[in-house]
Amino acid sequence: MLPTVARLSASAAAASSSSAAAPAAFSQAHKSRVQSLYRRYLKNALDWTVRRDLWRDQAIQIRTEFERNRHIRNPRELARVLKEAEEHLAHIKHPDPYKVAMFENGTKCLPFSSFYPFFAAFPRSSLMDRERNLPPRMFTAAEKKAALEADH
Repeated sequence: MLPTVARLSASAAAASSSSAAAPAAFSQAHKSRVQSLYRRYLKNALDWTVRRDLWRDQAIQIRTEFERNRHIRNPRELARVLKEAEEHLAHIKHPDPYKVAMFENGTKCLPFSSFYPFFAAFPRSSLMDRERNLPPRMFTAAEKKAALEADH
């Protein structure tokens, strides 16, 4: 389902090294990149599946895919696997991800300045005179006939 993704902790790298003087196999930058990728996969899955009980199964599957490739040591193979994973994530990314309401760009975080051009286009009285849920007014027969003749 998901492409193979590599992840290796520092303790596993240190335990598997043959000599004590050997450098660590993976840097902190690599670990941060993999953790970020893992988190983005989880957040994307949550965008697609809102119910947590169903999402949990997907999260376990994503974790299994990451753990499956934990043993990869070759830097070129790691780069290839991470590139495939990034491309796959870009391909399956949700078009309208969930945004927390109170955070920036959330549903409740809309500055008045974004609405100002809309309100400035109408005189204040015309906005206040309208009831939101009222149906449009009915035309008289004469008004309807005049409107139809004007269009043709």
